[in-house]
Amino acid sequence: MTSALDFEKTAAELERYRRRAGRLIGAGVVTLVLAVGASALVIGTWASDAASWLFALGILCLVFGTGSRFNARRIRRALGAGTWSAHPAAAVARTGHATSLVLRAPDGAEAWPLTVIATRQRYEQVRPGPDGVLWWCGDPRVGGVVTPPGGGPLIWAKPLRGERVRRRILAQAESEGLMRRAAPRQPQGPLPAPAPTTVDELHDPYDRIYAAPYDGPYDNPDAAPDDTPYAAMDRPPVVVDGALMDRPPVPLDSPPPAPGPTYAVLASHARRQATPQGKALRPEADVREVPWWRVRSLRRIAGVPRVLVALAFCAAVGALLLTGPPQEDAFKLYAVGALTLGALAYSCYQLLTTGRPAVRMMARAATTYPPRLRRYVLLFHPEGGAPVLVTFPGHGGLHARPDGVIPLIPPGPRKEPRRGLPALPVGTIRLHGWHWPDFTEDGRLPLVVPWIGGRPLWPAGPYWEDDGRPEFAALLERLAPPLDSQTL
Repeated sequence: MTSALDFEKTAAELERYRRRAGRLIGAGVVTLVLAVGASALVIGTWASDAASWLFALGILCLVFGTGSRFNARRIRRALGAGTWSAHPAAAVARTGHATSLVLRAPDGAEAWPLTVIATRQRYEQVRPGPDGVLWWCGDPRVGGVVTPPGGGPLIWAKPLRGERVRRRILAQAESEGLMRRAAPRQPQGPLPAPAPTTVDELHDPYDRIYAAPYDGPYDNPDAAPDDTPYAAMDRPPVVVDGALMDRPPVPLDSPPPAPGPTYAVLASHARRQATPQGKALRPEADVREVPWWRVRSLRRIAGVPRVLVALAFCAAVGALLLTGPPQEDAFKLYAVGALTLGALAYSCYQLLTTGRPAVRMMARAATTYPPRLRRYVLLFHPEGGAPVLVTFPGHGGLHARPDGVIPLIPPGPRKEPRRGLPALPVGTIRLHGWHWPDFTEDGRLPLVVPWIGGRPLWPAGPYWEDDGRPEFAALLERLAPPLDSQTL
């Protein structure tokens, strides 16, 4: 590859950004024309306030569209002149200022503090994920483009000004261990030879990575007290050396299969991503005993809180209208009332057509028996940090290959989305589902609900079983990108 634009996803994202800027400019021009025409017709009347608001909206659209178009040209020049490189990254928030990024050179020789030129919403799309890796294209002395691994949303970043501020930001990033992180594999570099992983490297007393069948009660600390590994087998058990299991054990010294991520590799990656657990979530009703609308998490997924908020706003606006507002404020109040009614109608439509069918399907899958026993590795998506469960056969060795992926809905609140996730990055789970009406339209992907510690984790999509397609392997590589070295 000769430039960063040779990545298909990068070129597509840049084109989307340019089209969005063009639409903003077009919307601004049309709005200004309408504002000028309307002001000539309603001058001196109560509707002149609406024309002035329309004019201000057109100016804002034109300014933001022009700025985005200029930024798109600057991004294109940087991407056309350079290539992507992967860097360990750390986000450092500054009170009252734009969020700063610190990128470390791949060889660990230096670090570059940068200021992100983007709105908060766009910055959240490229915030360093659990792996703390971002792609960079540009000159750190002038500016360049950052994106999540894979070449997704494109954000312009420029050098941070002020030597004192730079030193403070660098010191904070170093205190978070930025300079000690392993170097990620470069997007355009040669494939590294896989580093051998031994049992001793993986052993950790608290997470109990087993390659042989369980020899006693179900010993996952996250499991419910009445769980046993043989209550959820998805195939007839067999007896090997007097032990009951769903498949013969895989010896620890068995040769690894074809190249690709294994349980050992992904388990090590999950432990690097793991963070201390915060405060536990409040207990909620058991979906096995009550209807879905009595389960707090399912109400949130369905969109019930949005409907209630919109209904409360409609009631407040209606109460103000009944009190007889002044004539000069009547138009504004009617406009707000129309907006709240529109929001209420849209929220109800989403609840009835999308939210309610989805949560009913989840509740049905969560109570479907018999479940299937699987091992899991908890990883996080590099774009947005959404949790993802990678599943493995219930009894296998360290070289076992993944057999599926389950994207999860973050169980915690907006500010702490990881609250409620499993306490351990690896362990065993029971998968409920595989009910034939709950498959996708093509009948290929089922909806399953994992249970850990006696409570369900709600899926954000169907269970993607390993079907041998390259897209599955590409997803695993994005979740756990290879490293050039284990330590620096």
